[in-house]
Amino acid sequence: MTDKILLFFNKLFKPPVHPFNLQNDGVKTYAMWQYEKGSDTIKFYTEKYTTDEMFRDKDVLDVGCGAGGKTMYYASLGAKSVTGIDVVSHYKEESEALAESLGLRDKFTFVLGDAAATEFPDCSFDTIIMNDAMEHVADPAAVLKECARILRPGGRLFVNFPPYNHPYGAHLSDLISIPWVHVFFSDKTLIKCYKELCKTVPDGDERISFRISKKPDGSEYFSYINKMSLKRFKALRDNCPMRYEYYKEAPLRSIVSVPAKIPFFREFFVKMAVCVFVKD
Repeated sequence: MTDKILLFFNKLFKPPVHPFNLQNDGVKTYAMWQYEKGSDTIKFYTEKYTTDEMFRDKDVLDVGCGAGGKTMYYASLGAKSVTGIDVVSHYKEESEALAESLGLRDKFTFVLGDAAATEFPDCSFDTIIMNDAMEHVADPAAVLKECARILRPGGRLFVNFPPYNHPYGAHLSDLISIPWVHVFFSDKTLIKCYKELCKTVPDGDERISFRISKKPDGSEYFSYINKMSLKRFKALRDNCPMRYEYYKEAPLRSIVSVPAKIPFFREFFVKMAVCVFVKD
């Protein structure tokens, strides 16, 4: 019954613009969408740091690079080299094609792998950037530890992510348009409805395999998201082997800036948590 309620109300909400749907409709590829949104991925950092401080003449690692569009944007800002790492294999071909089309192939390397256990030598990068990736990695503490290992002294790790209780923090807005849907419905209902809605798109099976996995007991769960909260991240931040030198919580809108500062409510009204670590 709850699945029918969700599907009914979902029809009443206008779907947010989503890159998966833009690609299906032939508007633009996911890689190009990422590239065009590149400036948005760093706008919370540039309130304090210049793009030269972040990228100019630096070896850069983009954790959770996706199809490489944002990685290519960082390359365009004067990076010496850019490396993208992701666990999705087909992003290699897509990101390398974009790099070729933008004339950045000589600067770009794609690595298929786990950011918690890379094969990079110690002190390989000047800048590591994690945009909308902290909420996806399976072992966030291990990723932070690995970043500390492969950063050079004086290097910075830039992290931002939407907390799980953000209106679209469940990352299902490609097909489910209801804000805070994951607050009102169980994961079991969300999985059932998402799989049903995947029947309406040509790449539905791919979306399901990307987001949903099975536990040893056969039950399904959202494996692409770790439900990162502000509270949980602050504990990770305070126990990180690197020193954090900047932290900010940006509200959804100025009108909700007050509840975005109140414990408990901030989990629902913060748009983005922003943190910058430095390796001393």
